Order: sequence, then structure tokens, then C-alpha cells
Amino acid sequence: MRIGELAERTGVSVRSLRYYEQQGLLPADRTAGGHREYPERAVDRVVRIQELFAAGLSSKKIALMLPCMRDADGGPSQIATPRLVDDLTAERARIDRLITDLVRSRCVLDEVIDAASGPR
Repeated sequence: MRIGELAERTGVSVRSLRYYEQQGLLPADRTAGGHREYPERAVDRVVRIQELFAAGLSSKKIALMLPCMRDADGGPSQIATPRLVDDLTAERARIDRLITDLVRSRCVLDEVIDAASGPR
């Protein structure tokens, strides 16, 4: 599929898809005319890239992770290194801390809203 179709199917801008390619996250074949062509599995890869960005990971870390996530058969990849696993564990702990902080902030806001609302 061409880049425009991939953008439409994933809800990701063409500009972002080009960025993913520049960062080594999303490989594309080229036609004789120089147009990008993506296989069907690119849709799932773009969704996964978006999820990882949403989790706060950098493009460099995502580039290291993607080949290690799952092999085509669904089993664990043999490429994953102990250091990468440690880095990912640290990222997960960072996200857990952010969640805890957000829940705490929400509780404070709830208390302020209750106090500001006065008796009902």
C-alpha cells in the first residue's frame, strides 16, 4: 500500500510516517517511480509505534525495541538483550510513577472541587 493509504488506515499523518521511516522504525520499499510501498503488516507496526510513543518512549528506544517484541510466530524474540530488558523495565517503572502521580493529582483536584462546591 502507498503512504497515503497507510496514513488513512492508521490515523497517522503522512509526515509522521515519513519521520518513522527516517528514524528506522518503519521500513518501506520503493517503486521504480520512487513511491513508498508498505506491506499489510505495516498497519500493526504503526499502531505499535504510536502506543510506544504514547507511553513516553523515544524514537531511539523504540527502534531498539521493535525487533525484540515478538517474532512472526508470536514467540519471544531471540534478539532481546538483557540490557534492553533492563531499560524496558526501567521505562515501565517510570510510567508506574507517572500513573501514581496522576492519581494523586486527581484526588487533590477532587478534594478542591468538593470544597469549592460547598454543601449540596
